[in-house]
Amino acid sequence: MPARLAVYPGSFDPFTNGHLDLVKRAAQLFDRVIVAIATNSAKKTLFTVEERLAILSEVLHNMPNVEVAHFSGLLVDYCNKVGAKAIVRGIRAVTDFDYEYAIYQLNQELNPQVETVFLLAGKEFSFVSSTLIKEVARYGRNVEAHAPIAVNRELLKKFGHFPTR
Repeated sequence: MPARLAVYPGSFDPFTNGHLDLVKRAAQLFDRVIVAIATNSAKKTLFTVEERLAILSEVLHNMPNVEVAHFSGLLVDYCNKVGAKAIVRGIRAVTDFDYEYAIYQLNQELNPQVETVFLLAGKEFSFVSSTLIKEVARYGRNVEAHAPIAVNRELLKKFGHFPTR
């Protein structure tokens, strides 16, 4: 039986503890998980792709069946390229569902061989968003309660604050 490979896509700008929770859970469901940093032409990012790759590699280094990659173009095309049969998506609240369901429908139309698996955010992560974390860090506040230590450090550096850790 071939290894079950899933892709967890996102901009991850920055990567949060909610993202980390989903990666950990996906890693239990699949033999391999690729955390794939997507290039989204509609989003202006704080961190470059290279910076996000480095941060995620540091955060996820101790997860043997998880790898970090970057892609541009259509997600289903990337899934075909790497041989993934599943896409992992997170849903924090009901408001996320409509958007995620529309993406699922389009992906199914483009490639019905790739299934989407929705994982619901744990209640402690349901309000955490990259946008909120960036806003708190912009003013020099520690975000370690909501983001991995490496993300907190790099966010504070990016905004000109130098973390004590």
